[in-house]
Amino acid sequence: MQRKRFTYYTYGVIAYTLGVILYGAYVRATGSGAGCGSHWPTCNGQIIPRPEQIETVIEFTHRITSALAGLLVVFLVIWAFRIFPKGHAVRMGAVLALVFMITEGLIGAGLVLFELVADNQSVARTVSIAAHLINTFILLAFLTLTAWWARGGQPLQLRKQGGVNWLLGLGFVALLFLGASGAITALGDTLFPAGSLAEGVRQDFMPTAHFLIRLRVWHPVIAIITGLYLILASSAIYSLRPSRDTLRFSRAMKVIFLVQLGAGTLNLLLLAPVWMQLVHLLLADLVWIVMVLLSAAALARNLAPQAQPAPAVAAQPGD
Repeated sequence: MQRKRFTYYTYGVIAYTLGVILYGAYVRATGSGAGCGSHWPTCNGQIIPRPEQIETVIEFTHRITSALAGLLVVFLVIWAFRIFPKGHAVRMGAVLALVFMITEGLIGAGLVLFELVADNQSVARTVSIAAHLINTFILLAFLTLTAWWARGGQPLQLRKQGGVNWLLGLGFVALLFLGASGAITALGDTLFPAGSLAEGVRQDFMPTAHFLIRLRVWHPVIAIITGLYLILASSAIYSLRPSRDTLRFSRAMKVIFLVQLGAGTLNLLLLAPVWMQLVHLLLADLVWIVMVLLSAAALARNLAPQAQPAPAVAAQPGD
């Protein structure tokens, strides 16, 4: 019963963390990242700031919700160590989730302290926002694996997996690259909004345009290539490691990525309104989570191919 409650709690932490991630995107999309000035952990030099402008309220609320997410993961680690034995995969997953929750907070603090927020158009901000997205994905991966192992999922076995490792590894690299390009594209849409689709296309191909504008055109191309790969790879992974779970997650990957491509197209046609950016990000996070679950199912210890015993040598006459 304790483990079942722990599993449900982990699901709740994942859902809450997704909410915090989306709210963080809302902070960026509304230009509220400088709502507390360049102060951290205080807000405009105060522990509890006066809500003199809406940007301060938005940014301070994000800090409170992020701090609560950290506390939820701290409790997750404590609970994992209380009910799971030494060496259990759940302990490792919870600890690694806490590590990347801490780095998530540190990256957010760095964005504020180095003023890589609001209207900042620098290369440093571009790199930081891509790193932020990658760290977020890794955090979600370990939270997802913690829940998977808590509900009875087998530990991962990476050795002797043959082509499955390559298929999954390339898929993860592609998704990280796609996610980073999406974060950069969203930043470009926020800093350089277009009045119409035609105007946006003209901006993308202007040789004098800011590099954030010129980078926007690559995200749809990367998305299409990645989508085709994941659809084909998920089928190949199921054929190599057939099970109920790999079939389920393989199908889920195809459906959700097609929905994501549709949402990305709609986001482009609507000129990236804030609400559509949040939907697009949520779907990207769900694609990543499904990829993690597909990997956990395919690399489960009980599905790994076993070494075949050597054939018995027939007895020779006279032996």
